[in-house]
Order: sequence, then structure tokens, then C-alpha cells
Amino acid sequence: MPSRVTAGTAIVLMGVSGAGKSTIGELLATELNCSFLDADDFHPHSNKEKMRQGIPLTHEDRIPWLNLLRDKLRHHLISGNTVVLGCSSLQKSYRDILRSADPHPPSSTSCCCCHFVLLDATVDLLTRRLTERAKQGTHFMPPKLLQSQLDLLQIDPSEPILKVDASLPPPAIVSTIISAFLISSPGHRQPSCRPDFPQHTTSTAATIQ
Repeated sequence: MPSRVTAGTAIVLMGVSGAGKSTIGELLATELNCSFLDADDFHPHSNKEKMRQGIPLTHEDRIPWLNLLRDKLRHHLISGNTVVLGCSSLQKSYRDILRSADPHPPSSTSCCCCHFVLLDATVDLLTRRLTERAKQGTHFMPPKLLQSQLDLLQIDPSEPILKVDASLPPPAIVSTIISAFLISSPGHRQPSCRPDFPQHTTSTAATIQ
């Protein structure tokens, strides 16, 4: 399958911890031959310490981090490059900060060059992944913070967000994303909106049993 998306495009893999943003992001970036940015790498030490202690981040904790990610995206977009970002992006206001990386602000979110993909998973799958990750000691995010993220996750019905089943094999997820963002000519920014993207139109606030 061809794997070429518009130069000057950012694909943001969003979702709660354990959804697979880093795994899918690295595979997708490799397939697209572009850079992958893991938002976790840009958290300040203070944010990581709070999460290690099981303390949810506040709005004030997230804003400087999101502004930094926006600037990173803008650097790639201004250069006409494709970039993949793995970032929770749980609230519309947070996604709007990332959308503001677009060097040519569009008239609507559906025309923005920053496209969002929600990696959607069941609470059971997320819990199992986070528990296994905690056993391995490979991440600062403890499983007990999952519920706070699920409570915060909210999708505005007006947003064109591609929803993908995160339980699928990673290659299948990557193929789905590439198919959704495929274009016919390289190196040229898609001028039209993409209203055909499947949308996740309801707010999600799952509860861990």
C-alpha cells in the first residue's frame, strides 16, 4: 500500500495512557518516513514526578507542555514536512492548542493540517496494558491514573477525528490511518477539507469496575 501523505501535515495520535500512541506512532512514522514526537518526552520533570506519585495533572500543568508541542509541530509544518505526534490531547481546548501549529490557520477545524486519530480501547484492555507496563517499570504513568484520564477525555461532535480500534494489530491500525490520509500527489498540501473522516462524536467517560 502506498504510504504518502501531504507534506506539511501533522498526524496526532490521541487517547488515554495505554492506548498505544507510542507503539503506533513509531510504526506510522517509519512507514511514512517522517519524524515521530512522543509527547511524554516533553513533559517537565515536575509533571512526571506528579504522575509517578499518582497525582493527576492540572490544566495549568498541561498548558506549557502543550504550547511546547505546538511549537515543535509548527517547526515541521513550516518546513513542509510530515510529522507524527503521540499525545493524549484529551480535551478540545488542548487539541485546539495543537491545531494552532498550522502556519496557515483554516476557517474550520476540518481544514486544519493537524489531523487527530483517536486510538479507542476498552477499559479492560487499557488496564491490562498499564498493569503490565507498571510491572516492567518502563513508564512513569501508574495504572491508578487511568480513571482520571477517562473522566477528562471529551470529543466535540464538530471535530473530524478518525477513530480506530486500538485492539487491532498495530500493522492494521497503521494501514487504516494511512488509507484515511492518503493523497495522490506528493509534496503538495491538500487544499480541501476532509469531511469523510469517520468521527467519534460522543463524550467518553468510562468507569473502571
